[in-house]
Amino acid sequence: MADKILVFYGSYRSDRMGVRLADFIVRGLAARGDDAELIDAKAVDLPMLDRMYKEYPKGTAPAAMEALAEKIRTADAFIFVTGEYNWGPQPGLKNLTDHFLEEWFWRPAAVASYSAGRFSGVRSGTVWHSILSEMGMVVVSSTLAVGPISQTLDEDGQPTGKAGESLERAFPRFADDLAWWTEAARAQRARKAPPY
Repeated sequence: MADKILVFYGSYRSDRMGVRLADFIVRGLAARGDDAELIDAKAVDLPMLDRMYKEYPKGTAPAAMEALAEKIRTADAFIFVTGEYNWGPQPGLKNLTDHFLEEWFWRPAAVASYSAGRFSGVRSGTVWHSILSEMGMVVVSSTLAVGPISQTLDEDGQPTGKAGESLERAFPRFADDLAWWTEAARAQRARKAPPY
């Protein structure tokens, strides 16, 4: 059974480079047999958070929000690809994520971070661990940290140089960790209904 994995990316910048990492991850998951889909916050284009999805009367949420809620509810797992802005998470990704809550529950998530510098976005990645846990996801311990992004992945999201080789070596463990928790969570949900 192919795992349905949503890969979330949140930069709104015109010269964004992190999408290279998101594309690399989607391709890597697909090569493993997973059903992976990129969810680009800029393309979804939800407004700044005013009402959460659950605060709309049934059937009245904006179409983009309704469609994404269904994708989240039916996904097996999630990956969040985050850049680092002033030691913190990207506002676009955080805004998209905050529109939902119960839709995330009882599924695993993984974090991949990046930056233009050598710290690879790890400070933002660390923040995302606590955010995702609070939102009802089990966050796996394996992470990907890519930096400098321009020296790791080319414009087509293909690994390049020594940094790219390192990313290629790290990806299987990252994906295996998420796959293990995805299988465990699916089996537990089938065995016993979540408590809330």
